[in-house]
Amino acid sequence: MAAVNVTKKEVFRDPDRCDIPYYVSEFVEREVGNDYDSLKKLGSLIEKLSENKKQLEEQVLTVSSEVPKRIQNALKNAEDSKKNLNRLLEEETLLSDSISSHLEKAEPWMEDLGVLISQVEEIERHLSYLKWISRIEELSDNIQQYLMTNNVPEAASTLASMAELDIKLQESSCSHLLSFVRSTVKFWHKILKDKLSSDFEEVLTQLRWPFVGPPQSQAFGLTAPANASDVYNNLEMLFCQLLKLQTSDELLSKPKQLPEKYALPPSPPIILPIQIMLNPLQKRFRYHFTGNKPTNVLSKPEWYLTQVLMWIGNHAKFLDDKIQPILDKAGSPVNAGLEFSRALVMLILEKLAADIPFLLYDDTLFCHLVDEVLLFERELYSVHGYLSSFPSCMHILSEESCFQRWLTVEKKFALQKMDSMLSSEAAWVSQYKDISDVDEMKVPDCAETFMTLLLVITDRYKNLPTASRKLEFLGLQKELVDDFRIRLTQVMKEESRDSLGFRYCAILNAVNYIATVLADWADNVFFLQLQQAELEVCAESNAVSQLQLGQLASMESSVFDEMINLLERLKHDMLSRQVHHVFKEVTDAAKLYKKERWLSLPSQAEQAVMSLSSTACPMLLTLRDRLLQLEQQLCHSLFKIFWQMLAEKVDTYIYQEIIMANHFNEGGAAQLQFDMTRNLFPLFSHYCKRPENYFKHIKEACIILNLNIGSALLLKEVLQSASESEAPLQPNQPSATAALNELGVYKLAQQDVEILLNLRAIWPNTGK
Repeated sequence: MAAVNVTKKEVFRDPDRCDIPYYVSEFVEREVGNDYDSLKKLGSLIEKLSENKKQLEEQVLTVSSEVPKRIQNALKNAEDSKKNLNRLLEEETLLSDSISSHLEKAEPWMEDLGVLISQVEEIERHLSYLKWISRIEELSDNIQQYLMTNNVPEAASTLASMAELDIKLQESSCSHLLSFVRSTVKFWHKILKDKLSSDFEEVLTQLRWPFVGPPQSQAFGLTAPANASDVYNNLEMLFCQLLKLQTSDELLSKPKQLPEKYALPPSPPIILPIQIMLNPLQKRFRYHFTGNKPTNVLSKPEWYLTQVLMWIGNHAKFLDDKIQPILDKAGSPVNAGLEFSRALVMLILEKLAADIPFLLYDDTLFCHLVDEVLLFERELYSVHGYLSSFPSCMHILSEESCFQRWLTVEKKFALQKMDSMLSSEAAWVSQYKDISDVDEMKVPDCAETFMTLLLVITDRYKNLPTASRKLEFLGLQKELVDDFRIRLTQVMKEESRDSLGFRYCAILNAVNYIATVLADWADNVFFLQLQQAELEVCAESNAVSQLQLGQLASMESSVFDEMINLLERLKHDMLSRQVHHVFKEVTDAAKLYKKERWLSLPSQAEQAVMSLSSTACPMLLTLRDRLLQLEQQLCHSLFKIFWQMLAEKVDTYIYQEIIMANHFNEGGAAQLQFDMTRNLFPLFSHYCKRPENYFKHIKEACIILNLNIGSALLLKEVLQSASESEAPLQPNQPSATAALNELGVYKLAQQDVEILLNLRAIWPNTGK
């Protein structure tokens, strides 16, 4: 019992020196512990342990007897595997010898058989070759038979089948067969094309095609004479037959391509019937706008651009009403109007590519050409529904030498415009000054003209085909914004002596307006797309840090951020200068008020009516006049920042230089509160509902100075108790912060309140 009755602390005291093993003592402690009643379980516990011991001994005997048997079985299996492996190796050797012997005997046969197989394959190729020739000759004979019987539709269909065979044979190395197929296709294509083109042109002539005047003046076209039905039937029949020649026409004719430097997007050839319809217009264009014709003048690009737009407009209704149904019926995906426009635009592109080299170094002519091309593009897209995926004039203007010249000219004329707008007499006057609803921003004319200039530049380059070219123009816009900011800064420095003057305020309004518009533009879809493009370019070139890349990718920044930050800094500097100027005037006017005899002023009870301190009048008049002046000259958002900055400085000045620098009797405190709450604060009530919230130091100081004696004593006692950190609070005594908050004091620190209480001149004698 004494051995069992060992506490847990004693069991674990020194397990290394104990005679009983550690795990045994732990087991006894767990099963028996300090409870004497648990000793009754010892019998069952001993039986359980004996049974476990017996089971373990049996397992040991079993394992010790099974291990030798397993080892013997493993050795036997290994011997058997070795014998099988040797047998397989012998069989493999015999089989290899047999195969080698067979190959030696069969080699002569293989050589003979290889020769026979080669001969068979060659015969098969000859047979296939002859079959192709026979097939082509068969199709050729069929076309001939169809033409002899005047069955042109079937002849056209057969030629289309022959052209498809030509396409299938393109990968063949049989050059003579390819030449035979191509020459056969070419032969019949020319015959059919000439016949159908002639008939088609005859039908077009009956329709008075092309229409050189507006739809209402067209002689036939859309009108309906007696034989109109037959003419339109012939038109549809011939149009469909010409469509069948499209495949062979694409094989045989290569459309004229402009040099690769223009990077035109790939586009399919113009369909054959539309090509034929365009022939007379192309002849007219080349006649009038090439060579030494008086209509071919470099200074008049609008002549050929307008002519093409007129042709597109004159033929649009006929193409939609008469040609498009034919295409739809034939299952063609082509849009007749767009196909017609695309072909005519290609004439424009060829003309521009030829003329631009002669205009590059004449700024006036080149700028005029660009203006006319942009007007042409705008009407082409907006009125005629031209697709941006088609080749356009912007591809020609995007060619490197032309594009760089365009950028240079754009910058030159923009700088000239900036010079003229800043030197104008009305540069700093708002053109909406007499319309209060419109003139909220009070934008001077020069700033509005400048932003209009940037907007026009955006409209001019937004249809450029590649993002890289758009980014170059965006760089130009940023450069112009920075240049304009520098010019505004220079004018501002000239006007800095009169920081409250009209021109200085106009400059500040201009800076604010430009920053605001740029921030609005940053959310525009077009500039967001440019931001994404800029992000991709920067990521490829590693031109910016990972942080900047992350900001661009998360849209935290914008393409104009750098410019906006510079403008905001300039705006803040100018506002600070204005606030400093007005604040200096206020402090100069407050010198007499600062010297007011606050200790000797009569109490409120001694006065019939409270009135404003005479020494405060100059300060408040100065404040009123400057606030009214700047409210008239600054836009609302700027004036709001101005008066809030000024209010903060006035609040700090009066608190530190007047209130904290004087002692107040009851009358002085009441007078101060009257001057502030009934005269200073109302000056700002025009601009906010609760102006006292912008003068928290003054408001709370007045609260402390005007407390009645009892409340002041209680507050002083609470503050003194709080300052003595070891002194416990009395029951029901509030904390210092709670006491101040209850009085409406939130801004002032506890130490400041104690100082203010000490500035009160009259305290009762409490005997303390």
